[in-house]
Amino acid sequence: MRRHLYIVTLIAAAACATSSASADKITAAQAKDYIGKQATVCGVVASANFATRSKRQPTFLNLDKPFPDHIFTAVIWIEDRPKFGTPETSLKGKRICVSGLIESYQGKPEIALRDPKQLTME
Repeated sequence: MRRHLYIVTLIAAAACATSSASADKITAAQAKDYIGKQATVCGVVASANFATRSKRQPTFLNLDKPFPDHIFTAVIWIEDRPKFGTPETSLKGKRICVSGLIESYQGKPEIALRDPKQLTME
């Protein structure tokens, strides 16, 4: 009986972990409501740009709506770019999820990507 209870407890814990993980996934449009929180934002890379002439040479991945009408941006700074390859070409038009702290930059939500583990293909 004790072993059975242990297995049931493990299954229940796994189910809770799975449901809470999926609850953390939000759309690019919802990201504005999660500023200051950790979340996973999913969407299609509508526009992407490696801004070589800007300070810290950021790579911008705008989800669901292209710049300048973007609603969410994943940004990769030059010091982390080698870890990601050429995301402005390899990810454009692809559905991705990015995880991390959602911050606000000029009134728009964004997540800074420092580790490739923060980015997954969907």
